[in-house]
Amino acid sequence: MSDSTVTGPEGRRVEVAVSRTVMGERVGVRHLLGRLRGSRRPPLWFEILLIAASYWTYSLIRNAVPEQRPEALRNADALWWLERRLGIAVEASVNHAADSVGWLIIGMDYYYATLHFVITLGVLVWLYHRHADRYAPVRLVLFATTGVALAGYWLFPLAPPRLMRGGHFIDTVMVHQTWGSMASGDLKHMSNQYAAMPSMHIGWSLWCGLTVFALASVPWVRVLGLAYPALTLLVIVSTANHFWLDAVGGTVCLGFGMGVARLWYGRWPQAPGARAVPGSGAGQPA
Repeated sequence: MSDSTVTGPEGRRVEVAVSRTVMGERVGVRHLLGRLRGSRRPPLWFEILLIAASYWTYSLIRNAVPEQRPEALRNADALWWLERRLGIAVEASVNHAADSVGWLIIGMDYYYATLHFVITLGVLVWLYHRHADRYAPVRLVLFATTGVALAGYWLFPLAPPRLMRGGHFIDTVMVHQTWGSMASGDLKHMSNQYAAMPSMHIGWSLWCGLTVFALASVPWVRVLGLAYPALTLLVIVSTANHFWLDAVGGTVCLGFGMGVARLWYGRWPQAPGARAVPGSGAGQPA
């Protein structure tokens, strides 16, 4: 600011100076928000630290939620009653049918124990390297989805079908001794067994599927993207780890995450053909 550009009484000069200061602060705030909302790909080292810290925090909070076994069992009974009233309580039939085919249910147990993490991380890596302009917005969807799920674990402890009293479900993980599962052996003591609502197997698999379907350019890859959450839904029910309504809860959490990203970036991050945010890194076709 230069006084030589201001004419009039002293009061006028002060008023102009204050006005310019306010305008400068507004420009600064807009610039900061623009940088925060920009979808430029962050450094790799930062992303590795961020994802590791975020997952550690998520696991810590999820497992710190009181298990509240009696309440979790009561909630499971209530949810099972509701599904029977709705005419969708077929989980036990699906569970028994899948368990009758040994190789199928063992494969499903390992699918449940491993692909939840492997495919989600794989999609993040694919996004980072092939779709840099979408990485930050789509990652925000995943983080917001996962964050709101923690509220569900706290507010509504729920026993999975395999731990219900008199539900006539087969605990396939225990029966077939699935190695590495957080629901069997000594590892089950490291994980909250009563955090079934919402299902993040569904929340994360839908995030993966919609992201791949929206951004992949190869048709069969897009089809696989849609097939993944559908297959995951079959797996979580067949292994008696979730009710159908747990999957609905996971879908609602994903909707919340997408809404957060829509409000922050002003567009749907996973919308096919959406233009990149100005100033973002250039992505490459899949």
